[in-house]
Amino acid sequence: MAGGRAGVADLRGPGFLNSDPTELKAALANEARALGFDCIGITASGTIESAGKRFLEFIASGGHGDMDWLAAQPERRVDPRGLWQDVRSVIMLGVNYGPDQDPLAILQQRTRAAISVYAQGDDYHDLIKKRLKALARWLVATAPSDVKVFVDTAAVMEKPLAQAAHLGWQGKHTNLVSREFGSWLFLGAIYTTLELPRDDAEIDHCGSCQACLDICPTSAFPAPYKLDARRCISYLTIENKGPIPHEFRNAIGNRIYGCDDCLAACPWNKFAQEGREAKLAARDELRAPSLAELARLDDASFRALFTKSPVKRIGRDRFLRNVLIAIGNSGDAELVGEVRRLLGDESALVRGAAVWALGQLVPDEEFAAIKTNAIAGEQDDSVREEWQTVS
Repeated sequence: MAGGRAGVADLRGPGFLNSDPTELKAALANEARALGFDCIGITASGTIESAGKRFLEFIASGGHGDMDWLAAQPERRVDPRGLWQDVRSVIMLGVNYGPDQDPLAILQQRTRAAISVYAQGDDYHDLIKKRLKALARWLVATAPSDVKVFVDTAAVMEKPLAQAAHLGWQGKHTNLVSREFGSWLFLGAIYTTLELPRDDAEIDHCGSCQACLDICPTSAFPAPYKLDARRCISYLTIENKGPIPHEFRNAIGNRIYGCDDCLAACPWNKFAQEGREAKLAARDELRAPSLAELARLDDASFRALFTKSPVKRIGRDRFLRNVLIAIGNSGDAELVGEVRRLLGDESALVRGAAVWALGQLVPDEEFAAIKTNAIAGEQDDSVREEWQTVS
């Protein structure tokens, strides 16, 4: 989740071939797969009216939390023509990023950090955008048209458009589910002025299954197909800029960036491993890093470790806030030294999380003794409140 226009490109060209639309669509699909896309579908610009209404209801309920960029100019999201009035066809593309191991196994290793599958490799925005631009250039060179490309950073409702283009359907966890790739698809879009043959919308295949809802640690789904982002661990650890609310801290466990539970629980994932060898690789150092080592990161070492990674966008202080919550949930008294050192961190956000972690790991009398001296010298009200609340 991100705001702005970093994933948008405006590409124009005269083209040199007036292809038959059906032949052009087939050639487009071949080119897309040659560039590394796993699926492609096409829909019209006015096909997501019902999804647009649900989006407006979501915003009205406040379920987007502090993600104000979602609520800004909603008319640009509910219909592609609100973003670009000349669009005639929307080309939706997907890349399978299905993990090569059980993403939930790490949750049992309490002194190790769980980083969401999508963030264990290079930033998918950059990877997908390069492929989208290459495909858009091919299209412009092949048929006279104007195009724009988007990858999760503009006012585009990728998942409803992907369902309209037959790539999958929005499951009860509100993410896209594919019969071929399960819940593991990165999405990108190309808007074009061309009139291209449409694909039929995909239908919902969830049936009575609600595994994704049942597994959610924080009960972030008030009903099937509805998400309250304010309770979602991905929101809490990534988008949330302040202290993590106390009611969710224990449930977060060792998840320090995002949460894969609802995705990993989907039964359709059994199909997601096909063709995995050529897809997006995780870095070994991000599969199960040590909480102790992560707690020692200063700003420079944080940036170095997460270069080209989406994790870098949240900054070192928010990241260490998450690490300290995980340390507090680890039950490992050997990590107390790391926590005590971070009680003196320059960041009030980090100090506050360290207070909570300390309270989880040391006996009450030891915590009280540390508190007496620490709170007297603490100038930040939010950290002082942590000392008082934890006690």
